[in-house]
Amino acid sequence: MLPIKKILWPTDFSEPSYEALKTAQELAGHFSAELYIVHVVTPIPMLSSATGPSGFDVGDFHEQLMDTSKESLKDIVKDKIAKKIKTHTRVVMGRAPDEIVSTAEKVKADLIVISTHGETGWRHLVFGSVAEKVVRFSSCPVLTIRKPDNGN
Repeated sequence: MLPIKKILWPTDFSEPSYEALKTAQELAGHFSAELYIVHVVTPIPMLSSATGPSGFDVGDFHEQLMDTSKESLKDIVKDKIAKKIKTHTRVVMGRAPDEIVSTAEKVKADLIVISTHGETGWRHLVFGSVAEKVVRFSSCPVLTIRKPDNGN
């Protein structure tokens, strides 16, 4: 087995993603690996200012989303991650699967630990699966974590 020195944990701040954090943190502790945390902000498509509400500045809104996400990541590091684990946080904008794979390449991650939401049926067809796309396009191993069913 190759050494695991850098683990990437993408989060959308959902409960399933926090399940994946538990595993990512456990692995980081076991291998003395650094934990890279990334949140992807999806840009809001607007054709022109005429399509949005009067006075609505998409650029300002994206900046606020980025700032809020950075603060949320700081809170996660402070409240949910053991002090002994070296962490790095990033907030990026784009399509989640693309940005997760790109971030993994940039930081030279040895492993991505990502949650699956278990969407099925029409929701899966419409939204697809970020985790599925990351598995398909990542050049490093990907560990997918599914939130446990309630006793099932």
